Amino acid sequence: MNRVLNRQPGDSILGPNLGNRPALSRRAFVRGAGALVLSFSLRPALFAQTGLPGNLRRQPELDAWLRIGTDGAVTLFTGKVEIGQGIVTALAQIAAEELDVAVARIEVITADTERTPNEGITAGSTSVEQSGAAIRQAAAELRHLLLERAAARLGVDAARLDVVDGVVAERSESGAAATNVPTLSYGELVVGAPLNRPATGAIAPKNPSQHRVVGTSVPRLDIPAKVFGEPAYVHDLRLPGMLHARVVRPSSYSARLVAPLSTAATLRMPGVVQVVRDGSFLAVVAEREEQAVGAARQLAGAANFEGAGAVFDTRDVSATLRAASSQRVVVRERVASSPMPAAVELAADYSKPFLAHASIGPSCAVAQLDGAETEKPHLSVWSHSQGVFGLRSALGRVLGLPEDRIQVIHRQGAGCYGHNGADDVALDAALLARAMPGRPIRVVWSREDEFRWEPFGSAMSFHLAGGVTRDGRLAHLSSELWSYPHSTRPGREPNLLASWHRATPLPSPAESTGPLSSGGMDRNSIPLYDVPTLSVIAHPLLGMPIRVSALRSLGAFGNIFALESFIDELALAAGIDPLRFRLQNLGDPRAKAVLEAAAHAAGWTAPAAAASSAATMGRRRGRGLGFARYKNTAAYLAVVVEATVTLGESPENGRPSAIELDRITAAVDAGQVVNPDGLRNQIEGGILQAASWTLFEEVKHDGERITSSNWSSYPILTFSHAPDVRVEIIDRKQEPSLGVGEAAQGPTAAAIANAVYDACRARVRDLPLLPRKVRVALAARG
Repeated sequence: MNRVLNRQPGDSILGPNLGNRPALSRRAFVRGAGALVLSFSLRPALFAQTGLPGNLRRQPELDAWLRIGTDGAVTLFTGKVEIGQGIVTALAQIAAEELDVAVARIEVITADTERTPNEGITAGSTSVEQSGAAIRQAAAELRHLLLERAAARLGVDAARLDVVDGVVAERSESGAAATNVPTLSYGELVVGAPLNRPATGAIAPKNPSQHRVVGTSVPRLDIPAKVFGEPAYVHDLRLPGMLHARVVRPSSYSARLVAPLSTAATLRMPGVVQVVRDGSFLAVVAEREEQAVGAARQLAGAANFEGAGAVFDTRDVSATLRAASSQRVVVRERVASSPMPAAVELAADYSKPFLAHASIGPSCAVAQLDGAETEKPHLSVWSHSQGVFGLRSALGRVLGLPEDRIQVIHRQGAGCYGHNGADDVALDAALLARAMPGRPIRVVWSREDEFRWEPFGSAMSFHLAGGVTRDGRLAHLSSELWSYPHSTRPGREPNLLASWHRATPLPSPAESTGPLSSGGMDRNSIPLYDVPTLSVIAHPLLGMPIRVSALRSLGAFGNIFALESFIDELALAAGIDPLRFRLQNLGDPRAKAVLEAAAHAAGWTAPAAAASSAATMGRRRGRGLGFARYKNTAAYLAVVVEATVTLGESPENGRPSAIELDRITAAVDAGQVVNPDGLRNQIEGGILQAASWTLFEEVKHDGERITSSNWSSYPILTFSHAPDVRVEIIDRKQEPSLGVGEAAQGPTAAAIANAVYDACRARVRDLPLLPRKVRVALAARG
């Protein structure tokens, strides 16, 4: 059962569905008669030093965020994108709350380089924190301006006015809306009298006690089209005269196309329009998608790629990582003035493999170049990139086009949290659009290309050591971690696949001669626990034999898995219940609250019974605990996993895995909750994804190429493995909203590993937790 703790639901003000309205550009909107147009003028004296939210401070023009038409419809602009996290719905709720309009009146326009604010990348669980805060303030100021105008027209004090679904009326002496009095709609208030104002920061948003929309489970606005098969994804985009293309990739990272190349047979195939080659970048364009697929297959057979592959031994990830060239970076060090003597000392090593995004829909983009024969050509790109402005910069660098000649428009993709192939396929489409100006070109990657060429989440290795006092306090803790970067997103440096394969290639991150940035490898490496003597050392690795970049939670997944596994090991070595050990070593009351809420919901009592020897046969149940505050600044989350481990010489006994997840209970504190159901969906989805990473997923490399190229060689969690997931929400209405999208990953992995140990007393420290590793751990225990 899912519950919301400390929540007082109010009445929502959901209005009728106004249907789909055509989206207007800023220029067209300004031309519209009577539309509310808020100036682009910065007027810095009005908003400097006023404490505006960061994104609003960078772009303070209110009409960059919100516009109201004469029909009362509201258009909301955000630089963040919908990637399945429900942000479109949450931001619409925030705007509806502050404007006092129905959510159905709001149309949300997401990241578009010519229409929306530049809010960077949709990443780091910051959309509600950043875009939500900006929209809340902008909407509060817009409502205030409209009430001032209504007061002047009605001849009353603005303090006596109320708004109900965009209609302004005077309040009676009793406090209720007055009857038989004049009213003015927002649409009427904007006719013929535009308001030209930037945000000032002088108007306070509503007190949470007044909220009627924020805090309610408004149904996701993006779901109906997906459920009913309407066009929802970039893959569904169809433009007049559109052509379809496929790219023929090299055989490995370093392989290059050797001349000559015969294309005559490919060009004779049905529907083939053109073969495009630029160095080792090779593609075929056809009238229909299946024609492009067949032609690409034929062209690949004719192409000759040569070159040695990169070498990376994925059989022993830790050994390979620690043997690589690296830097030594001190993340955090402190020494207690009076060191505490430790009664228990422990050290352990952990690792995680390379992980794929494994997007359900392979990457796709559409591009069209217009005006190629003029001095001012314009490139339009439709992409599911999570950073359209960075992608625009990268495309400009590769193509030699000014950024103001490139428009990148976000369209949703079918599954991704992080930097997959979305940006790369956008360059594929752009290169082909330039080769065939005037025609829209649609490119979709194959499943094999998606697995072999996307940037992966980096493998990581960890060494932890610590001590516990006689009274169960952490005396000291040290952590060392080895990793490649966790973000090589395109931006000032293109970092786009096709740019490395052209006749005049741009440098790739793998060719860097200097040290690479840690790029998020140290995220959550600093424990939230009270540790008087602490040392955290990071070893960013140089070079990049396997392409890596951002994957959901970046380094936090590995760091939390290692730390929370080690905390369990310390607790058990000291003979202390893992829950009690955590509680007595935490000073943050909100951290303690989520642990207590998860434990209470899961029925955590005395230590669970477990197998007493490796010879014990049969099915054993165990439970494990994991906790973290994502980035030590975002949402708090605690997870309790209940699992069954089948023991014996062949633990599977016909089952897909020796480890079965029975039930997972989580408690989350994300500050003020905008949409409880959306929050719960994020936690549930994060738990299931983390469970898949923990039990099944790893990218393998044979020394020349990636061998994980399909769902058979890269298995993921399936419906048959999915556990019962329950989420408790602690709604702190008076606290700022905290990012939650990546909070579940690390705690879930650690809780599963701790549950496995609790079930059979076999500690597996290297992900994924495969049945053979459980058998090895049992054998090693003796």
